[in-house]
Amino acid sequence: MTAPTARTWFITGGSPGGFGMAYAEAALDAGDRVVLTARRTEPLRDWADTQPDRTLVLPLDVTDPAQARQAVATAEARFGGIDVLVNNAGRGWYGSVEGTPDSDVRHMFELNFFAVLTVTRAALPGMRARGTGWIVTMSSAAGLRAVTGFGYYSAAKHAIEGLTDALRDEVAPLGIRVLTVEPGAFRTQAYAGFADEPTRDTIDDYQPMLQQVRTAMIDQHGAQPGDPRRGARAVVEAMNQDPPPHRLVLGGAAFDAVTATLTERAADIRANERLSRAADFPTTPPTPR
Repeated sequence: MTAPTARTWFITGGSPGGFGMAYAEAALDAGDRVVLTARRTEPLRDWADTQPDRTLVLPLDVTDPAQARQAVATAEARFGGIDVLVNNAGRGWYGSVEGTPDSDVRHMFELNFFAVLTVTRAALPGMRARGTGWIVTMSSAAGLRAVTGFGYYSAAKHAIEGLTDALRDEVAPLGIRVLTVEPGAFRTQAYAGFADEPTRDTIDDYQPMLQQVRTAMIDQHGAQPGDPRRGARAVVEAMNQDPPPHRLVLGGAAFDAVTATLTERAADIRANERLSRAADFPTTPPTPR
């Protein structure tokens, strides 16, 4: 039996203790190669030095298209191509829909949506040329079930869901597969900044709700039920299925919340089927012969 060919992974958002590093370790455990990117690469140097023949650390601000193209080109030159792109970089923050400053909204979409598009577009030409590849994008359970107080983060992740659904169909004939991952609460550094960064929301009426959200995030930091390493291994297992799933919800609580939301949503739509169908022009019954 022929041994499987080692793959090259290109992973964004490689901060220690997060999903990026968990994906990197899972890929190395599988015998693959890893290009791990981050805005700050110093914390990753010791890790990269342990396996220099199979790892490459690159600086990357995912919101900078020129940097994204350069990082992809460097990875392709080093390892001959990118087989798996993991869009992991991103950040969540809270605020009311009405009161979040416009600059914060645009920054959130720039990082959580447009940056994903930027890196994906940079990696696709090489994948198309080789006729193979994987695009794994970290969405969120909030991309399928909006979270109160996280309206714009939820909106950005909903946009990711729509983008990846369309992309999946577009690139499937080209040999490229797309997997969207929706984690719930995982024990990363995602909640670390909530204690030190108060909301910039501009409307007092929403402050009680936002303080409740902030307190919940602070209390949960370090006690989230999800294990990033187990989550990354679950994604690798899903990729190896034939056929692989289109999306993978990670975490028991997230699975329960998402499936309940989708069930409720379907029931709500079906309850008004008559009104939905009444919006069409009347159909003319066929003339009897």
